[in-house]
Amino acid sequence: QLQLVESGGGLVQAGGSLRLSCSASGRTFSSYFMGWFRRAPGKEREFVALISYRGANTNYADSVKGRFTISRDNAKNTVYLQMNSLKPEDTAVYYCAANSYWKVVVPYDYWGQGTQVTVSS
Repeated sequence: QLQLVESGGGLVQAGGSLRLSCSASGRTFSSYFMGWFRRAPGKEREFVALISYRGANTNYADSVKGRFTISRDNAKNTVYLQMNSLKPEDTAVYYCAANSYWKVVVPYDYWGQGTQVTVSS
Protein backbone atom coordinates (compact mmCIF):
# COMPACT_ATOMS: atom_id res chain seq x y z
CA GLN A 1 0.00 0.00 0.00
CA LEU A 2 1.02 3.56 -0.66
CA GLN A 3 -0.52 6.15 1.64
CA LEU A 4 -0.94 9.67 0.29
CA VAL A 5 -1.75 12.74 2.35
CA GLU A 6 -2.41 16.13 0.75
CA SER A 7 -1.99 19.49 2.42
CA GLY A 8 -1.81 23.15 1.51
CA GLY A 9 -5.34 23.83 0.40
CA GLY A 10 -7.30 26.85 1.53
CA LEU A 11 -9.09 30.03 0.56
CA VAL A 12 -7.36 32.47 -1.77
CA GLN A 13 -8.42 35.45 -3.85
CA ALA A 14 -8.44 35.29 -7.62
CA GLY A 15 -4.97 35.95 -8.97
CA GLY A 16 -3.32 34.49 -5.89
CA SER A 17 -1.18 31.41 -5.40
CA LEU A 18 -1.18 28.22 -3.39
CA ARG A 19 1.20 25.28 -3.19
CA LEU A 20 -0.25 21.87 -2.54
CA SER A 21 1.87 19.08 -1.12
CA CYS A 22 1.30 15.35 -1.11
CA SER A 23 3.38 13.19 1.20
CA ALA A 24 3.70 9.49 0.51
CA SER A 25 4.56 6.55 2.72
CA GLY A 26 4.43 2.80 2.67
CA ARG A 27 5.99 1.86 -0.67
CA THR A 28 8.74 3.14 -2.90
CA PHE A 29 7.50 6.56 -3.88
CA SER A 30 9.97 6.91 -6.74
CA SER A 31 8.48 3.85 -8.43
CA TYR A 32 5.25 5.68 -9.21
CA PHE A 33 4.07 8.27 -11.64
CA MET A 34 2.30 10.95 -9.63
CA GLY A 35 -0.73 12.90 -10.68
CA TRP A 36 -3.01 15.64 -9.43
CA PHE A 37 -6.73 15.56 -10.11
CA ARG A 38 -9.57 17.78 -8.99
CA ARG A 39 -13.32 17.61 -8.58
CA ALA A 40 -15.39 20.76 -8.62
CA PRO A 41 -18.91 20.80 -7.15
CA GLY A 42 -21.32 19.06 -9.46
CA LYS A 43 -18.60 18.00 -11.90
CA GLU A 44 -16.64 14.89 -12.70
CA ARG A 45 -13.14 14.41 -11.39
CA GLU A 46 -10.67 15.79 -13.93
CA PHE A 47 -6.99 15.43 -14.61
CA VAL A 48 -4.77 18.38 -13.67
CA ALA A 49 -1.10 17.37 -13.90
CA LEU A 50 1.21 14.38 -14.09
CA ILE A 51 4.90 13.84 -13.42
CA SER A 52 7.22 10.96 -14.23
CA TYR A 53 9.34 8.96 -11.80
CA ARG A 54 12.23 11.37 -11.57
CA GLY A 55 10.43 14.49 -12.70
CA ALA A 56 11.88 14.66 -16.19
CA ASN A 57 8.49 14.57 -17.87
CA THR A 58 5.30 16.41 -17.02
CA ASN A 59 1.86 16.82 -18.54
CA TYR A 60 -0.86 19.36 -17.82
CA ALA A 61 -4.51 19.88 -18.56
CA ASP A 62 -5.00 22.74 -21.00
CA SER A 63 -7.00 24.63 -18.38
CA VAL A 64 -3.98 24.94 -16.06
CA LYS A 65 -1.09 24.99 -18.51
CA GLY A 66 1.19 27.95 -17.86
CA ARG A 67 -0.30 28.57 -14.40
CA PHE A 68 0.31 25.33 -12.49
CA THR A 69 3.59 23.47 -12.00
CA ILE A 70 3.95 19.93 -10.76
CA SER A 71 7.20 18.81 -9.16
CA ARG A 72 8.46 16.06 -6.90
CA ASP A 73 11.19 15.46 -4.34
CA ASN A 74 11.84 11.74 -4.13
CA ALA A 75 14.17 12.21 -1.15
CA LYS A 76 11.19 13.63 0.75
CA ASN A 77 8.58 11.31 -0.80
CA THR A 78 6.57 14.37 -1.74
CA VAL A 79 4.91 15.73 -4.86
CA TYR A 80 3.90 19.38 -5.17
CA LEU A 81 1.47 21.42 -7.19
CA GLN A 82 2.33 25.10 -7.41
CA MET A 83 -0.77 27.00 -8.48
CA ASN A 84 -0.42 30.59 -9.67
CA SER A 85 -2.87 33.07 -11.17
CA LEU A 86 -5.73 31.18 -9.59
CA LYS A 87 -9.23 31.63 -10.95
CA PRO A 88 -12.62 31.00 -9.34
CA GLU A 89 -13.08 28.05 -11.72
CA ASP A 90 -10.07 26.38 -10.07
CA THR A 91 -12.20 25.89 -6.97
CA ALA A 92 -12.32 22.15 -6.27
CA VAL A 93 -11.13 19.37 -4.05
CA TYR A 94 -7.63 18.47 -5.23
CA TYR A 95 -6.39 14.90 -5.01
CA CYS A 96 -2.96 13.46 -5.52
CA ALA A 97 -2.71 9.99 -6.95
CA ALA A 98 -0.05 7.43 -7.76
CA ASN A 99 0.05 5.01 -10.64
CA SER A 100 2.37 2.33 -11.92
CA TYR A 101 2.35 3.69 -15.44
CA TRP A 102 1.89 6.95 -17.32
CA LYS A 103 -1.69 7.98 -17.99
CA VAL A 104 -3.98 10.96 -17.51
CA VAL A 105 -7.24 9.11 -16.88
CA VAL A 106 -8.57 7.19 -13.91
CA PRO A 107 -8.34 4.69 -12.43
CA TYR A 108 -5.12 5.19 -10.53
CA ASP A 109 -3.57 2.76 -8.08
CA TYR A 110 -3.61 4.98 -4.98
CA TRP A 111 -5.38 8.18 -3.92
CA GLY A 112 -5.12 10.73 -1.19
CA GLN A 113 -8.11 12.04 0.75
CA GLY A 114 -8.13 15.40 -1.00
CA THR A 115 -7.64 19.01 0.02
CA GLN A 116 -10.10 21.84 -0.63
CA VAL A 117 -9.04 24.83 -2.72
CA THR A 118 -11.43 27.75 -2.87
CA VAL A 119 -10.75 30.78 -5.06
CA SER A 120 -12.87 33.84 -4.39
CA SER A 121 -13.61 36.41 -7.07
